[in-house]
Amino acid sequence: MTSNLPTLLRNHLPLIDGGYGWLLQERGLEPGIPAEQWNLTNPAGIALLHEEYAAAGATILTTNTFGATAPRLAGYDLADQAEEIAERGAAIAREVADRHGILVAGNIGPTGELLEPLGALSRDEAVEVFATQIRAMVRGGIDLVLIETMSDLEEASAAIEATRREAPGLPIVATMSFDTNLRTMMGVTPAAAVAALAAAGADAVGANCGRGPEDMIQIAASLVGARPEGLLLVAQSNAGLPQVSGDGFAYTVDAAGMAEHGVALREAGIDIVGACCGSSPDHIKAMANALR
Repeated sequence: MTSNLPTLLRNHLPLIDGGYGWLLQERGLEPGIPAEQWNLTNPAGIALLHEEYAAAGATILTTNTFGATAPRLAGYDLADQAEEIAERGAAIAREVADRHGILVAGNIGPTGELLEPLGALSRDEAVEVFATQIRAMVRGGIDLVLIETMSDLEEASAAIEATRREAPGLPIVATMSFDTNLRTMMGVTPAAAVAALAAAGADAVGANCGRGPEDMIQIAASLVGARPEGLLLVAQSNAGLPQVSGDGFAYTVDAAGMAEHGVALREAGIDIVGACCGSSPDHIKAMANALR
């Protein structure tokens, strides 16, 4: 299958937006409430953050749907609203993106459950969980699917399988979090992720989250070294690590530092860059200016 992702990105600086969860907490999301619930109870708050990222120069908005699956929401007694939350999250981002002429990535995170044989969730069950989320986000109007922060190749490939089944025309970006000695929590290396996720059908593969720009540059080198022909690569680093600051916490890399990091990633051979935890519209604005 030939990917249409390069065509989709042709008229856009490929820059994904930044963090959501911690910023929403800064803006009043109460402890014990999942960020995704705001798609229903405070859609204006979600739309405002999308708007700020779009104005900052992000050309790919990620939907506020990272945990919008039944297993992830079950602990909040919201499992039966997972589809509605996913669809509304996509629709909110779509409305903002259309005003700016940019793209919407339907955001899929881990289910929070371990797959067999380590856990109780079967691969088929995982595929169905992700399929439900994808169908809802397609109704909401996404342009591509972003599967992120994965540790387990089996779970990531289940999400890819669900996307290929439910939305065969949409490009797939799949990233894993390499935060334990440059491996995922399940021991996956960047090179192994490139090989497996490309074979599973992802159009772009890479890394997100992690420990910060210094590690991400090393991860990027491994991704580039393992890249098969035609595969796009993605990197979205955290803005360093969180440190206690007053009553809350702050991350260690400022906007200028993330801008330098974005340029370094591009020079290393990464095609699509962005940011993750600890990053804000200020970080994305600096990155956009530097990359342009």
